[in-house]
Amino acid sequence: MRTRLAACVAGLLMAAGWAAAQKKVSKKEYDAFMAIQNATTAQDRIKAVDNFVTSFADSQLKSTALYMAADAAQRMGDSAKAIAYGNDAIEADPKNFDAMLVVSGELARGTRENDLDKDEKLARATKLSNDALNIIKTAPKPNPNLPDDKWEAYKKDATAQAHSNLGLIAMVQKKYDVAASEFKTAVDDSATPDPSTMVRLATAYDELGKYDEGIAELNKVLATPNLNPVVQRFATNEKARAEQLKARNAK
Repeated sequence: MRTRLAACVAGLLMAAGWAAAQKKVSKKEYDAFMAIQNATTAQDRIKAVDNFVTSFADSQLKSTALYMAADAAQRMGDSAKAIAYGNDAIEADPKNFDAMLVVSGELARGTRENDLDKDEKLARATKLSNDALNIIKTAPKPNPNLPDDKWEAYKKDATAQAHSNLGLIAMVQKKYDVAASEFKTAVDDSATPDPSTMVRLATAYDELGKYDEGIAELNKVLATPNLNPVVQRFATNEKARAEQLKARNAK
């Protein structure tokens, strides 16, 4: 799941809504959009999105609203809903790179080695990640008043997420050298490096037999202040595995 500029995402979307509201959006439509923004739980946000899309099916904010539902579903751990809302957001706006990243990431994380449709799902995840990378390069600011540095940081973290998704795809394909390269790019180039991606980078290193590199990366993760307990547990377990593998191969 994305952690990039989490606090900034809401501001960006609000800025986009405000800019649109000042020009082409009615007060009722804007109020309905702000109900999405102001929802305090993921379930309430999804409900507000459903109400918005039903009431304003042709809104220029439709894709943004649907992405917000996809993001909420992702945070709830409901992959199927995240993909469904993400696909709808892409259909409403083929340049919605945020929605592309949600769908790509969920497809990559949810695909297993023995899935009959593995190749199809990974091919779509790969295409969406690469499409997002191309779109991000020239994506315009949602609001001209948004500071350039915040927008550039947002795009950097979106780019990092695309590379992380490509790393996940490579891991399913057991292309560990490709996975390590993609995860490293995501970590090195991100404005706000994601500890989860750092753990995945370490795992790829371990699969390649580069245990020292993997352990070093995990030590960085475990030294992160206020680390998510779930990430901490995965990092601790992966470090123990790396140390065992290193000791076994040293004999």
